[in-house]
Amino acid sequence: MNLRHFSLDEFDSPDMPGSGDQMKHGTLTMLDKARDIANVPFYIVSGYRMVEHNRMVGGVEYSAHCDGYAADIQYTSEASAVRIIAALTRAGFLRIGKGKTFIHADNDPNKSAAYWDYAQAHHIA
Repeated sequence: MNLRHFSLDEFDSPDMPGSGDQMKHGTLTMLDKARDIANVPFYIVSGYRMVEHNRMVGGVEYSAHCDGYAADIQYTSEASAVRIIAALTRAGFLRIGKGKTFIHADNDPNKSAAYWDYAQAHHIA
């Protein structure tokens, strides 16, 4: 797979080197497109997750990370968070969550479109 802005190892589960290749092609393509749109670096803090690692970090039981449909992107200011969220939306992501230091993006086809703020602890569909 030819990505302009990422290498697959950026998406590895910490407990399984090389697992970044389990990321879905469409998800990676959309992330690459969003990175082009945002025109700011995307630092991936979580990509593919093995089930045990997902449990350890408090991920939900049917996390899109475990199926290769999700990535968490670090942000350093509210301005960069807004820029990243706008770019993810323009790239086609329909599931976006905002944490204190990261933006979750996923395109899991088995889940409904949603935006949520982890700090608010509720989902807005």
